[in-house]
Amino acid sequence: MPTPADRLKELGIELPVAPQPMASYVPTRTVPIGGGRALVFVAGQVPVVDGQVRHVGRVPDDVDLEEAREAARICALNILAQVEATAGLERVEQVASVSGFVRSASGFSEQPQVINAASDLLVEVLGEAGRHSRAAVGVAELPRGVSVEIAAVFVVSQA
Repeated sequence: MPTPADRLKELGIELPVAPQPMASYVPTRTVPIGGGRALVFVAGQVPVVDGQVRHVGRVPDDVDLEEAREAARICALNILAQVEATAGLERVEQVASVSGFVRSASGFSEQPQVINAASDLLVEVLGEAGRHSRAAVGVAELPRGVSVEIAAVFVVSQA
């Protein structure tokens, strides 16, 4: 069975360095739940690549659907990088939940299609363990004007 590292390599993806918080919070919080397992709460990740904010604006007025999907994919990569840095992707038992926020223009209702790009990447990298419950919500504003922000909760085995 391929590991997350194997899948990333097969997909031609190199995880970024876990982004630093943009304000006064921690990027992850690990909470033991017993039985040698823990929950890893990943703070909302935005589309930051090499320290640069990408995909700024409202969907679909400033950022088209495909660009918003790319933003969601970047958010998912940053989430995976945070989990790798905190617990290691090989310890992921399940992605429990994903909360996706799309900075939406009035009347836009395709938030699920945007966040699907992140959900699909999690499954591609983690297999069945990547399947999760989810919310995809339209919002008026997001930090630094980005088009997408995503937070997640993972179940991991503890060493």
